Amino acid sequence: METSSKGDSELIEIDGSVMEGGGQILRMAIALSALSGKPIRVCNIRAGRSKPGLRPQHLAGIKLVQEMCRGKLQGGEIGSTQIVFRPGQIGAGDYTRDTGTAGSVGLLVQVALPCLLFADGSSTLTLRGGTDASMAPPVDYTIMLLRPTLKLFGVDFDLELIKRGFYPKGGGVVKVLVEPLVSLKPIELLDRGNLVSITEIGRAHV
Repeated sequence: METSSKGDSELIEIDGSVMEGGGQILRMAIALSALSGKPIRVCNIRAGRSKPGLRPQHLAGIKLVQEMCRGKLQGGEIGSTQIVFRPGQIGAGDYTRDTGTAGSVGLLVQVALPCLLFADGSSTLTLRGGTDASMAPPVDYTIMLLRPTLKLFGVDFDLELIKRGFYPKGGGVVKVLVEPLVSLKPIELLDRGNLVSITEIGRAHV
């Protein structure tokens, strides 16, 4: 990460090809830009994937954060390998986003949740897409693992699974209620404990 040259000197440059070269660096960059109030340019978006550039689910996440913070977006098109994002002030509200595909609603939660935790009030998210998709954590991960872990830090959100959505049609729906963060608590996880049981969950779509 580096500051860009003269002309766009206020932009923080982020190379989207680093590490796995997937969508996660893009999601985190957008969320952190909104939280810090610092504009960014992300280039080489998803350079490590067979189809580089923005896909519908990535664009849905970016535009969701753009709406939350009343930001400005350049390059927000399917297939784009570079964007410029200038955030505004994050605001609480009722937000809806549809990937239009089986794109993961869990990954939409990952980009939106950090922003709404620092909003000025309670917010709701209604998200449509894939709840059980390949190359992404299923919604059960968000409910059973992510939420309990974040709760240890003082993060308060509820996720209601209204309808499951599978590849290739998607069509799943979740509703998320997010309360603003009161204080972020430090935690210590020094002991992994003993394995008590293993539970396997399988989902089938016919």
